Amino acid sequence: MTWTLDDAQQHFQEIITAVRHHTPQLIYHQNHPIVAIISADLFQEFLAWQTQQAKPQSLSQALAELRQLCSEEDYSLEVPLRQNRPDPFLP
Repeated sequence: MTWTLDDAQQHFQEIITAVRHHTPQLIYHQNHPIVAIISADLFQEFLAWQTQQAKPQSLSQALAELRQLCSEEDYSLEVPLRQNRPDPFLP
């Protein structure tokens, strides 16, 4: 649900109750969202995600993640046989 700043001040207990039921609450001021109130659990998940995103992923980590995804989806990459291509610099 969305609230104006004045309504949010008057209905603070309703907002807290809704957030406890995992329903984020948005508060607007002059038709612009200024605050989003979320549950502490959701905030902790966000912090964990943010920390994970801040760490640069190495190539080996990315390839390991790709292997894991391919394994989970039972996907195998079919690589065609190698063939020599014509070299325009050779006679």
